[in-house]
Amino acid sequence: MLRVEAINIKKNFGNRKIFSNINFTLDSKNVLGITGKNGSGKSTLVKIIAGIISATNGEVKYFIDQKHIEQPEIYKYYGFVSPYLQLYEEFSAFENLELISKIRNIMIDENRILSLLERFGLLDRKDDYVREYSSGMKQRLKYAAALYHKPDLLILDEPRSNLDSDGIRIVYDIIQEHKEKGSIIIATNDLEDIQLCNNIIDLNRIPK
Repeated sequence: MLRVEAINIKKNFGNRKIFSNINFTLDSKNVLGITGKNGSGKSTLVKIIAGIISATNGEVKYFIDQKHIEQPEIYKYYGFVSPYLQLYEEFSAFENLELISKIRNIMIDENRILSLLERFGLLDRKDDYVREYSSGMKQRLKYAAALYHKPDLLILDEPRSNLDSDGIRIVYDIIQEHKEKGSIIIATNDLEDIQLCNNIIDLNRIPK
């Protein structure tokens, strides 16, 4: 079982204070929501949690079955989706997921790739270059990439971004399924997203 602990997280960009004194514990079968006005630091906080950027002070710790996971290894345990993540646009959707397998050093599972592409409505476009995809199709492919290695934790920054109503329904189904066994972090200002969470960090109320 995965546990994530944030201890006294503080972030400044130069002289600009973003937030401070953020503490939480996230266990399996829980959904943590991060909300706040534009510019409050939602994306910054999820990047710190994912180890993409560093906190100014404090630390985020990952544990699997109570054993501490070193920082370089945490990416194995989460899947990350956000509007600003980049895909390999010169490759097809299928090739993107194959490449992600190689980057993660896991065996290529063609059946799983096809299953994920089918679930996200991309199977009939699996051989098309990603540069030919709409923004919504790219977002769907990001979800397939995040789920490919069966992560314990999903980190979703603005999970509805660029999705149509059918895409949103698929994502909400994924969230409901995943929280039965894993954990989820959602950064959002959308009320429907927030209602999926059982714990909330409101950055509007966090001291800088």
